[in-house]
Amino acid sequence: MSDYTDAPVVPTPAPEPPYYAVVFTSTRTDLDPDGYTGTAGHLSDLVRHIPGFLGEDFAHTPGGLAISVAYFRDLAGIEEWRRHPEHLDAKRRGRERWYERYVIHIARVEHSHGFTRV
Repeated sequence: MSDYTDAPVVPTPAPEPPYYAVVFTSTRTDLDPDGYTGTAGHLSDLVRHIPGFLGEDFAHTPGGLAISVAYFRDLAGIEEWRRHPEHLDAKRRGRERWYERYVIHIARVEHSHGFTRV
């Protein structure tokens, strides 16, 4: 299982557009931090098996805002992930104990590019 808190500090390479970005921004409670971290790592491993999943990025601010972006080839992959039983259970637990607030945005990406210093 990957360690969600130790995700590499490297942006996901830009896939060939069009594709979709699911942006999840959140603030957390202080409840059950170990349970949250373990579940987040497990979900990160699970989503990689969803057809159309392209990658994910994570960022956390010192003030407590967390931003997760998952990239999918199409809306069908997003829908499959949205309905995955373990994801549904984690969302329920998140609302019950882990999140103060969250917002989800789903956007179609028409253009994407990147840069890497060599």
